[in-house]
Amino acid sequence: MAVFLPSERQERILTAVRQHGTVRLSELVDQLNVSAVTIRRDVTALADRGLLRRVHGGITLSHRTGREPEPQRTTFGPTTAGILLGMVVPSVEYYWPQVIQGAQTAVNAADGRLVMRVSSYEPGEDRRQITALLERGVRTLLVAPVVTGAYGLDLLRWLAARPVPVILIERQPPPELPTLALDAATTAHAIGAGLAVRHLVTLGHRDIALVLSRQSPTSRALRQGWHDTLTELGLPHPDSRLFELAVYGTPGWATTYDTVLRRCRELGATALLVHSDREAIGMVERARDLGITVPDELAVISYDDEVAATSDPPLTAVRPQKHRLGQLAAELALARATEVGRRPVHRVQLWPTLEVRESCGGQPD
Repeated sequence: MAVFLPSERQERILTAVRQHGTVRLSELVDQLNVSAVTIRRDVTALADRGLLRRVHGGITLSHRTGREPEPQRTTFGPTTAGILLGMVVPSVEYYWPQVIQGAQTAVNAADGRLVMRVSSYEPGEDRRQITALLERGVRTLLVAPVVTGAYGLDLLRWLAARPVPVILIERQPPPELPTLALDAATTAHAIGAGLAVRHLVTLGHRDIALVLSRQSPTSRALRQGWHDTLTELGLPHPDSRLFELAVYGTPGWATTYDTVLRRCRELGATALLVHSDREAIGMVERARDLGITVPDELAVISYDDEVAATSDPPLTAVRPQKHRLGQLAAELALARATEVGRRPVHRVQLWPTLEVRESCGGQPD
């Protein structure tokens, strides 16, 4: 029995599709003598590279020769098949992988191709990477740039003047540019913070502290949502209940977290909203070592829900719909590329969801 390397299997799959046009997955399982799981993994890899597309029960070529690409429909209207979409994100290590996967799903469904670059939060990198994608020939751009300070304002003005449509993702133009005609797809992070606060209040908590990740661009919206919700509910929101932390695991993190926990105990805070999962897990770890039990003495909600369910106890968490956001943002970009100049500015916002687990007490749903 022949044993093929993944690259050899994938080349044989492509050969079969070129010869027959459409091939059923069950036929590939028999031909290559491998499991259905292996075939699906190979097909996913090939589809992500834009070399084939899935149809019901099988696969076919991404673009059939001799035929015009068929128009596709998205949530935001029709789009032409085969569009090259550029994407610039600040990171591929945290938060953004699910957003990227969502965008890839939408691009695959439209028989297009996604080309991604990473700016790494470095000043000047947004413009350099976007310029490279424009030279590459992309027809629309999906970007998460810096939008604050003089640099951010200049960059947004420059983006609005590009010759292709630009869609912001998890970013919005600041108040200084109220009429900048750029589409955007964002998460309602302030609403997410409010959902967490309201859940804690229903459990009897009235003194709720907020712990933010010091370098996160999400922190401002979470602070606003925490503050506004406490105000609406008639609860105190003094700055003494607001803390900023370095990233979990960096030098001196344990001492800093211990200081926050002791301060919360002195102030009488009985609940924490912590951004993000890493920091929330670190707070629970340090609370345990200080003899503070979660959730009996301290309720904890995490914001992100990347790995919150693996904590001990599992963390109740606010979950931004990252995959769905990436998918909708890409659909908006694809539709904009097809109908340039004929569509009003779109600002799409998704609410996060609250995933109830054990870290606040009570019975999870």
